[in-house]
Parts: sequence; structure tokens; C-alpha cells
Amino acid sequence: MAEQSDNLSITLKFGSWTLPMTIRREDEYTYRQAEKLIKERYSYYTSSYRNQSTEMYLVMTILDLAVKLKMNELEADIKPITSRLEPLLEELESVLVPNQKKRE
Repeated sequence: MAEQSDNLSITLKFGSWTLPMTIRREDEYTYRQAEKLIKERYSYYTSSYRNQSTEMYLVMTILDLAVKLKMNELEADIKPITSRLEPLLEELESVLVPNQKKRE
């Protein structure tokens, strides 16, 4: 029985362009989903902004995806901090709220 290689040759298609690649076998799903996402965003821009150049549609698509990636990165960077601050905020509120009622 032949062993399967850790690598896989795939071809991604974007319009009339083909992009042959060799990737890790376990990454195939991710590459296929990325291909699908690029096609969806590209299609959105071609239907929303008529009469632009192919390059402009590509730039719009790349910018869209890069902004979403950066937003996800920033959100991921903030989550550990906010999860540590939430208990402290709750403790502060529990101390401050009774004190405010005493003043009133």
C-alpha cells in the first residue's frame, strides 16, 4: 500500500486564471474556503461597482479581506485583556454602587 504524501497539489481558479499550488494536505479545506471567499468578494465588487478595471476589482477585494483580517487580529488581541478586566470591573461596580446609594 502506497503512503500518502503530506503535500497535495491543487489548482485554484479565479476567473480565467489558474493557480497551481503544492500545499500541506491538512490545509486543503482552508485553501478551498479562501478561494471561495475571494470569489464571493470579487463578485460583490464587480456587481456593485460597474465599469472598473480588473486591477481595481482585485484591489477592492484585497483591501476588503485585509481589513477584515486586521479587525479579527485586533479583536483577538483585546479578548485576553477584556476577559481579565471584566472581573475587576464587576468588583469595582459592586463597591461603587452601594457607595452611591449611601450618598443619595
